[in-house]
Amino acid sequence: MRINIDIDVKVKAMLTIKQLTQAVGQGITPRMVRHYHQIGLLPSPTRSNSNYRLYSEADVQCLRRIVALKQQGFQLSHIGQMLSDQAASNRADALLPQFQKQYQTVLQQLIKLRQTAMALEGLLGRDRACQSTQAAAIAQLRLLETETQAAQSISEALWAHLDAATADHPENFSEALQCLLPDLSQRPEIEVDVLSHLVLACGDVSLAAFAKFSSDAIKAARESLQASCTVVGDVPAVTNTLDQTRLTHLGCRWTTLIDNPHIHDAADAEHTFWQKPDWQDRLMPLIEGNIWVIGYAPSVLMKLCAAIAQHEHRPALIIGLPIGFSHAPAAKRQLMQLDVPYITVEGTLGGGLLAAVVLNRLAASLIEKPDCHCYLQGK
Repeated sequence: MRINIDIDVKVKAMLTIKQLTQAVGQGITPRMVRHYHQIGLLPSPTRSNSNYRLYSEADVQCLRRIVALKQQGFQLSHIGQMLSDQAASNRADALLPQFQKQYQTVLQQLIKLRQTAMALEGLLGRDRACQSTQAAAIAQLRLLETETQAAQSISEALWAHLDAATADHPENFSEALQCLLPDLSQRPEIEVDVLSHLVLACGDVSLAAFAKFSSDAIKAARESLQASCTVVGDVPAVTNTLDQTRLTHLGCRWTTLIDNPHIHDAADAEHTFWQKPDWQDRLMPLIEGNIWVIGYAPSVLMKLCAAIAQHEHRPALIIGLPIGFSHAPAAKRQLMQLDVPYITVEGTLGGGLLAAVVLNRLAASLIEKPDCHCYLQGK
């Protein structure tokens, strides 16, 4: 009798498939759960006396892991391999080749999409003086139905025809950006100006989707620049790219954290920062009230974020765009979790030129439009 009572209690604690999907959320449906059973991602569920599927808390956690990995872009086959071994952390070397293969597959897809995007940019980004050729170009594009040698020849002839018009006048970047940038009408005018110049600096329109401004970033930048703050660059290549004429006009000073003229790239900056503890010690006194412009070393941004998290100091603004493939994205995520004004670009995108462009446009906008309060709209 005791056994039956225990079984009844356990059954009542279980979830139906509908309750399972509600507990997990994220758009998961019963149909998706049944599919995961069929392909072996989820173990076969317990059945009630009425043959209904029943799920435990362990099933909820397993499904949540599947959803999280899927959202990160992993294929279901790879997710199954990761979940099949409880000691996955001990066999990372076996999984890495699979991840590398998937990365190369995704990269090839991105390359093809990028090629398509470039072709569309070549058409949509043309200013009025070049648009007379667009109708003929679109008509020719309709012939490109197969990837044959003939189609390739048509494509080359098409671009030769379009490109011929470009020699007659300078490019109108403003018109091109109006056609290519996403809808930025809900963003402050100064923010749109910064985004436009970032795109012009790197030639990648998609960067606008990854740029992140804290709600107080522009206000903090204008107030601190107006108060003649100090601007701190992580390496000389960043400091030398700052608009020093405008900064002088505003009464601002500038300095470099890793003041080593022999730094040529992000790898040099990162190694130099770690090789000499003096550079890390020098960081602390430069934090309070200053604007930081980081475009090379992700560890500089990490160290800065750690100091802020410990409530030791508070900068006026952090422009965090270091380069890197693991540390840089992690440092940017740490930055966005802090309660400080920031401007950054998610992921690996960044660099010293882009970081300097942000600061330069903020300084320019303050001089050109000192009374602009567009960043206060909706506050």
